[in-house]
Amino acid sequence: MRAVAVFPREREVRIVDHPEPQILSPTQVAMRVREVGVCGTDREIAAGAHGAPPEEAPYLVLGHEALGEVIDVGTSVNRLRKGDLVVPTVRRPCRDLRCRACAMGRPDFCVTGEFVQRGIRGAHGYLAERVVDEQRYMVPVPAELRDVAVLAQPLSVAEAALRLLEDVQRRLPWSEDLEGSAARPAGRVAVVIGAGPVGALAALALRVRGYETVIYSREPRGRKSALVESFGVGWSSRRDEEPEELARRAGPIDVMLDAAGASPLAFEALPSLGPNGVFIFTGIPGRKAPVPREIGKVMPGIVLRNQAVLGVTNPSADAYRAAVQDLALFARRWPTLLPQLVTSRRPVADAREVLQGSARGLKEVLSFE
Repeated sequence: MRAVAVFPREREVRIVDHPEPQILSPTQVAMRVREVGVCGTDREIAAGAHGAPPEEAPYLVLGHEALGEVIDVGTSVNRLRKGDLVVPTVRRPCRDLRCRACAMGRPDFCVTGEFVQRGIRGAHGYLAERVVDEQRYMVPVPAELRDVAVLAQPLSVAEAALRLLEDVQRRLPWSEDLEGSAARPAGRVAVVIGAGPVGALAALALRVRGYETVIYSREPRGRKSALVESFGVGWSSRRDEEPEELARRAGPIDVMLDAAGASPLAFEALPSLGPNGVFIFTGIPGRKAPVPREIGKVMPGIVLRNQAVLGVTNPSADAYRAAVQDLALFARRWPTLLPQLVTSRRPVADAREVLQGSARGLKEVLSFE
């Protein structure tokens, strides 16, 4: 079958004839891949910046943001059937029996760091015509979300971040009523750093939770900012406004969510986080640019103002299920706007051009259809 793979030694992307997977256990599911979203991580792997094939494999099949259709199921599969639409998760457990997180089915909290990530490290991804995986790693999607379901993976990162945010906010003495308005009082301000898919989707998730939300980006105003603002989300460009100016204008910032991959802009904005605020990284510092030496200057503020700094990436199936629920909410609230977050759909034959080119718009998708 056709698959799109990167050969790390040659740093080359090719369409290969990849062995078709088979169901080998009663709990496995076979799916036909409909489409795969392309993100910055895919482009970094295609360029040889990181990523690793399975052991002894000469290449890595790319793709970790997928939408598929179930075509066959094992004899013990009870939650999925042929014809269902599904989005598969990314991270798989490590093999260390001492890792309690992975033993409990939560590789997002793996303590060994030896977890596997499909399409990223140690396991082939979803840019292939067909895929087989365990039922527990596939999350069903309603048919009415077909056109936006490929956004579930980037949104799942935001969902995991927001779950951590809610847990951390329980430390505040006025958050006794965790299920009521006291936990999320009106007027709370959130700033999302970065205007890519994770940033845009995180902004929507914060918006529907009652936050006054602003995307802070290095990009100037244009088509992307106009689309974002049509959702009721604010836009601020670093070209026009310093982080401290944004904080003075928007009010004390309760939440900052870095969706730019731990970029220098994130560290620049961190000192503007308000008292008792929470800062959440969704990327790895130093991978895209050096960590500023001035990071030490923000530490006194973090301590003296009782702030929390967290990190999250490639979450569990629970976050994917939350993402599907929020996509349904977004679709009801913004039925004509939400599909516009998918900028383009291109055939798999164009994979090399898409993966080795610059990002265009919010979300580019490769389709097998």
